[in-house]
Amino acid sequence: MGGHKPLAGRTVIITGASSGIGRASAKAVADAGAEVLLLARRVDELNKVVDDIRAAGGKASSYPCDVTESESVDAALAAIFADHDHVDMLVNNAGRSIRRSLYRSVDRLHDFERTMAVNYFGAVRMILGLLPHLRERKFGHIVNVSSEGVQVSSPRFAAYLASKAALDKFTDVAATETLSDGITFTTIHMPLVETPMITPSAGAYAAVKGKSPEWAAATIVRALVERPKRIDVPMGTIFEYAALFAPSLKDRALHRYHRAYPDSAASKGELPVPPVDAAESTAGPERPGIQRSAGRLLRRAARMVPGTHW
Repeated sequence: MGGHKPLAGRTVIITGASSGIGRASAKAVADAGAEVLLLARRVDELNKVVDDIRAAGGKASSYPCDVTESESVDAALAAIFADHDHVDMLVNNAGRSIRRSLYRSVDRLHDFERTMAVNYFGAVRMILGLLPHLRERKFGHIVNVSSEGVQVSSPRFAAYLASKAALDKFTDVAATETLSDGITFTTIHMPLVETPMITPSAGAYAAVKGKSPEWAAATIVRALVERPKRIDVPMGTIFEYAALFAPSLKDRALHRYHRAYPDSAASKGELPVPPVDAAESTAGPERPGIQRSAGRLLRRAARMVPGTHW
């Protein structure tokens, strides 16, 4: 852990830090010089991440926390302030994703309740819990990990994207109220990232290559260092403008995408089918020609449009 340390002297809380984006981000933020406070439910895995950071010369501590429970959040923050005199930044990374079509969700209201419990209410609990402290210090920065899908309105993600969209709007309002107190926010519209969270829908992303957790972690470090209003990626930018200027065309394109990619085995309550090596089989998902051509078209378009970072 040498070289320039752009986050030296900062104390940063990261939720959902036991695996995936949170794990990679904790290591990257520590490598950037910050003292990292890791929150998650899985204590053993959390402690492994702390051990890795300390072994590399960084500063880290773990605090068990379930962001869906107010008592758990209160206890974690109380423990943090007992151990540390201040907190500078918060990364709301803990999340739950569900990929399931509306027609398969009509008797599953709990899908929507569960995603809201983690992605929206969990993040809001953390923000409200830290707000008085940050206001007193006249400084704070909060990074909310949202989704590119909020801009795209990706089919089969109504529960997940509604929860992220709620957090996006909360953040927009909060930023207008806290600006004079030195408290700022960054919303990251994160693209698909190859993490354990997407495992139940394995095979559903044939036309999309996911980013690595390390790429996501580098984006989070950039958000903490530069503190922009938001960070988007090209695909989200394309679809956001399409929704403004050609909403009906956008709906038709996404409907074809929806038809091309069926529900996963997990979303149907079935055991997932093991992936088959393409070299050993010519069998493919429903309407493979549309999938391939749509995937190529989207990738070409994305390369022509820069992501916004402002």
